Amino acid sequence: MPETADELSVALLRRLADAPQASQRELARDTGVSLGKLNYALRALIDKGWVKAGNFGRNPDKLSYAYLLTPSGIEAKARLTRAFLARKMDEYERLRAQIEDLQADLGGNEFTGRQG
Repeated sequence: MPETADELSVALLRRLADAPQASQRELARDTGVSLGKLNYALRALIDKGWVKAGNFGRNPDKLSYAYLLTPSGIEAKARLTRAFLARKMDEYERLRAQIEDLQADLGGNEFTGRQG
């Protein structure tokens, strides 16, 4: 589940790039947020000009919606993904250092996940 608005934007932009005809319900499920939060985030991406929503009729009785990334949306996706990756790599390095410190405190024994 995304923790910040930027993380949700990255998740949404990535998902829409892969599946532009996904429904909002599917997008909410895939990103782990409520339908209301998804709708709000999607509307923000549309307002920024990163996503274009379109109606494409498959038959007279039903409409199919597609959410297409605009050129600025593709650029934003790359920029946000780079920033997200940098944050996660920093987080990973901090966690790795903490694990090494804890292992040293235990006398260098590696953690096996087993007790006893």
